[in-house]
Amino acid sequence: MEAQSTRNGRANALVGELIVRVEETTSASPEAVYETLGDLRSHAIWAGERQKKNTRLLSVEAPGGAAAVGTEFRTTGADPMGSFSDRSVVTEVAHGKTLEFVTEALLTTKKGKGIEWANVHRYELTPERDGCRIAYTIRIARISELPGMLGLFKVPGLRSLALKASAGVARRGVRNLARLAEERSTG
Repeated sequence: MEAQSTRNGRANALVGELIVRVEETTSASPEAVYETLGDLRSHAIWAGERQKKNTRLLSVEAPGGAAAVGTEFRTTGADPMGSFSDRSVVTEVAHGKTLEFVTEALLTTKKGKGIEWANVHRYELTPERDGCRIAYTIRIARISELPGMLGLFKVPGLRSLALKASAGVARRGVRNLARLAEERSTG
C-alpha cells in the first residue's frame, strides 16, 4: 500500500485509520451534556483540569457561546511524549445529539521532533431513561511518522495495546464531561 501524503508533503505513516470508541452513561440529559460539550471553553475543565497531569489540555482559545459548524478553536496540552498544539474546526452540530470536530495537531516530542496528526472527534448523545449515553469516537486519520512509543501502532499485536491505552485517556475525558454536565444541570 502506498503512503498517503500530508498537507506539507510528509507521508502518512499509518497503514489505516486508528479508531478508539468509548461510552459513558450519565444522569444529565442529552441537552445538558450538549450544552457543556458545545461550550468549547469547558474543554479546559473536563479535558484539562480534571485529566491526569501528563495527558491533558493546558489551554483552550475558543469563542464564547455554543459551537457551530465552522467554529475554530486552538488548544495546547501535555502528552507523555512531549507537548501538543492543535487547531480544530467544528464540522457537525446537531443540538442535543452530535458534535464533531477535526483537529490538525502538532506533537512536539521531548527530543524536539515535530509530528503532525489529523484526528476526527465525534460525540453522539443518546437519550436513556434516566439521562443519556455519551459515545465518543476518535479517528486518527494521519500521523506523519511513528517514532518512539508511537511505533507500537506499526506492530499488529502491540497496536491493540496502544489503542487500549488511548481508550483509557478517552474514557477519563468522557467521564469528566459527564460529571461536569451533571454538576451544571443540578447546580
